[in-house]
Amino acid sequence: MNYKIPKNLLSKGSTNSKTAKNDNDTYILYLAPYNQNSKGINICPKASKGCAASCLFSAGRGAFSNVINARKNKTEYYLQDKKTFINQLANELIKIDKKASKNTNQTLIRLNGTSDLDFIFLLKKYANFDISNYKNLHFYDYTKILGKVKKYSNNKNYTLTFSRAEDNEEDIFKAVQYGANVSAVFKGELPQTYKGIPVIDGDKTDNEMLKYKGFILGLKAKGKARTDKSGFVINTI
Repeated sequence: MNYKIPKNLLSKGSTNSKTAKNDNDTYILYLAPYNQNSKGINICPKASKGCAASCLFSAGRGAFSNVINARKNKTEYYLQDKKTFINQLANELIKIDKKASKNTNQTLIRLNGTSDLDFIFLLKKYANFDISNYKNLHFYDYTKILGKVKKYSNNKNYTLTFSRAEDNEEDIFKAVQYGANVSAVFKGELPQTYKGIPVIDGDKTDNEMLKYKGFILGLKAKGKARTDKSGFVINTI
């Protein structure tokens, strides 16, 4: 499949109903999740069946064909010319960092809006871009890869939230031990605790995952997740 190099890889967080409420300026990279590409490569390598079926890829603006096609185009670009893609991403981040230097708050960067790749490693490998050198930016992501949570647990410029699914329940306690929050999707009202871990409203803003450590970020089931039968969504009704 052919692709066109897009003008921008990163989208402003104001286009997302949740990140639009963030206290900080936010930029997000959206790709086509799971194996929705011409190579059939899974860019969400730990995605469970329930997660894949409930994915919010097509929620909000993602329901529009032009947005879906743009995300698929970026994915093809990444898979077919990774080095050029990563260097373009690094250049965009450098420009955002310069702009952020004029603000009092850090600018937030979410590189896995709809993917689960180690962009921090890729930026350093292909573009010699070390996030620790960019103090005006703070990077954050959700991930189902426990090893990634452990790997970056001491990185002050990168915050990871572990995503609970129907097949990784036992790993949520390890993630909390590494100092991470854990996101979990609920059908019904959010409980005060889950498995003994305090629950806070994770739908409020993405700032919540930066304010707390060792909490469950409760997310209410949306879209296809409302009919989940796999156990990905925790039923509290």
